[in-house]
Amino acid sequence: MTTEYQIRLDRDACDGIFACLVRDDRFVEASDGLVTVEGGRAEQDGDGSQLVSFNDDRLADARQAARSCPVGAIDVLTEVDDE
Repeated sequence: MTTEYQIRLDRDACDGIFACLVRDDRFVEASDGLVTVEGGRAEQDGDGSQLVSFNDDRLADARQAARSCPVGAIDVLTEVDDE
């Protein structure tokens, strides 16, 4: 099922543990040794976090990557979260 959602990545909180990389291949190591998110429509959130929008069937992958982050640097947002 295709779902519209956003992945918010707080790169300031990221410790480069990379647990998310093995759960969702859109998370990759950036040149600075931290994680970034590829694909989707990227923008900066008001607090400096990376915010990437997707409209696909990979919501479960994104949520699994977020749950695996030991420092809580990843949030997955859907329209349901806003209601």
